[in-house]
Amino acid sequence: MSRRTSATSLLAVGLVAGLVFCTGCTKSESDASDSSAVGGDSSQVVATPGADSKTCDIATFGGKKLDLKTATVGFSQSEKEANPFRIAETASIKAEAGKRGVKLLTANAQSQFSKQISDVQDLIAKGADLLVIAPLNSDGWEPVLRQATAKKIPIVTVDRKINATACTDYASFIGSDFTEQGKRAADEMIKATGGKGEVAILLGAAGNNVTTERTKGFEDRLKEKAPGLKIVFRQTGEFAREKGQSVTENLIQSKPGITGIYAENDEMGLGAVNALKSAGKKPGDVKIVTVDGTRNAVQGIVDGWIDGVIESNPRFGPLAFQTLDSFTKGDKIGQDIVIQDSAYTKDNAKSDLGKAY
Repeated sequence: MSRRTSATSLLAVGLVAGLVFCTGCTKSESDASDSSAVGGDSSQVVATPGADSKTCDIATFGGKKLDLKTATVGFSQSEKEANPFRIAETASIKAEAGKRGVKLLTANAQSQFSKQISDVQDLIAKGADLLVIAPLNSDGWEPVLRQATAKKIPIVTVDRKINATACTDYASFIGSDFTEQGKRAADEMIKATGGKGEVAILLGAAGNNVTTERTKGFEDRLKEKAPGLKIVFRQTGEFAREKGQSVTENLIQSKPGITGIYAENDEMGLGAVNALKSAGKKPGDVKIVTVDGTRNAVQGIVDGWIDGVIESNPRFGPLAFQTLDSFTKGDKIGQDIVIQDSAYTKDNAKSDLGKAY
């Protein structure tokens, strides 16, 4: 599968450019099993660092060097593991900790931000030396940051950013270039629709940078390349399949001539497919482009219901622990470590289905 590096991905730094880390793929909650949660051949690749990229090291952060093998790492998952992205992400973190023999404490916020704050505070109270956080929201982390800063506990956030000061409040963010994902989704929508018609956006959950940036990238690219493709509907599907389905049911009623749907994650896109099927639509009647790379969504391309899926790789375990290992040894790491993402299209969906999670 081809991989493309965006211009904005040049923010990535700290680890060797092109360094590859690999771990598991998984299925949706209904068909996932322990054996399928780890394994596969898809990997995270760090984008080429730019010359002006900012770094952080433990001395600048104000902490002390330590041996990762003897440390306790706390991992805070944001959402209940009904979403394949979260299943794969947690499995990857657990697998890498086990591989390295690192003591790992875990917590799941069940999609409740107040619970995630108390979860992380509890991880600190239980003796976590280092924290890996998949944030539910970008704002509101001050209580955790005060406690972690007081104890000089390094934090690495994965897949979403927190609005705080890098190398002061936290050490590093690891994740995708979400604006670029939105642009690439727009490119696929333009290709599928011929650049004309009416498009709906199923927005992700409010309050985090992923939704904001995936929306901005998509809208900016349509304005630039396809002014004849009008966005006529925007509503949050909260990154959930059921919500995506109900929103699409309303969309079909209010905009029966809709040309395309951009779902900011696969689960909402699959919900949209369910709604279209219930409405008697045929594959291809409404063009759908999504972001994530779950196996069910890629199968949707094979079946003709989905036109493109921009990957957002959830297998953070190896990269997160390598980042922590480098940081605790005193090496410089990137404040923003941006990964490259692939894409699934009608040209490669069938052959690359096994790389999906």
